[in-house]
Amino acid sequence: MNYRAFKDTEIAEIGLGTWQLGSADWGAVDEEEAMKIMQAYVDAGGNFIDTADVYGMGVSEQLIGKFLKTTHQDIYVATKLGRRGDQGNGWPQNFSYEAMKKQTEDSLEHLNLSKLFLQQLHCIPTEEMRTGKVFDHLRRLQSEGLIKYFGASVETSEEALLCLEQDGLASLQMIFNLFRQHVADEVFAKASEKGVALIIRVPLASGLLSGKFNEDTKFESGDHRNFNANGEQFNAGETFSGIEFKEGVKLSRRIKNMFPDDRMAQWSIRWILDHPEVTTVIPGASKVSQVKSNVEASTLEPLSPTLHHALRKLYDTEIRDQIRGHY
Repeated sequence: MNYRAFKDTEIAEIGLGTWQLGSADWGAVDEEEAMKIMQAYVDAGGNFIDTADVYGMGVSEQLIGKFLKTTHQDIYVATKLGRRGDQGNGWPQNFSYEAMKKQTEDSLEHLNLSKLFLQQLHCIPTEEMRTGKVFDHLRRLQSEGLIKYFGASVETSEEALLCLEQDGLASLQMIFNLFRQHVADEVFAKASEKGVALIIRVPLASGLLSGKFNEDTKFESGDHRNFNANGEQFNAGETFSGIEFKEGVKLSRRIKNMFPDDRMAQWSIRWILDHPEVTTVIPGASKVSQVKSNVEASTLEPLSPTLHHALRKLYDTEIRDQIRGHY
């Protein structure tokens, strides 16, 4: 495992996303398997785990909290707030200081921590970010010792650029992959200039860039790749990076044939890591074998400039115009 700087900390360039561990929106992952997944990640040298309070409405955070009790390794946990709709929560009431403090305290309780390494806004409305009040609240939570750093997970480059104007912002979490390449042009240089870490989510386009799907692949009813394939429940861009599934399968085959060998998932992550502005990539996993596959990307040599150019040309000419959802 290789590591990259996150402020005064060194974190693994391959993190662990834990949306799957909430056993919601991806199908079920039982507790025993979840523990094995996290242990396999730590055994591989991993030290950065990303979650959110709504991943199973606390289930993912609670499983991470149980795991942290079993390890002596230094693990840096990032979570997110702003999307809860339970017990009077929702928009816009989630964005008061009192609500954000309560959401943070709930996450601390779930994780069995006294201070969060990183608290992030979780794809909240653009206008809430534009007013700046939520960032004032995060700075207050930071001054009160509840969080060490704060950041934002965003949907669009416009939102990313709004966040980059905020003092104290430690990180941006964005979708960036072979089906969403232009983000680098719009955001990366400014983030680097500001010293803001880039956390890359959806690196495999919900599995499309693993090369394991075909046009007839079916997903469980509770899997967002079934119920949100066309943006029926939330932003279409969060599922398959906004690409229509069958078209994405065809494009994935073409990309796979361009790589040095058949390790498509690893090379797709390697492509992201070849961008020096990136701090960490957070692929999820629903089984141990996926953790091992993802981590292998850290050991690969960078792709050639010629291949990077060819992949960008394919994106510009045949992929970008097919993205759906807001981005």
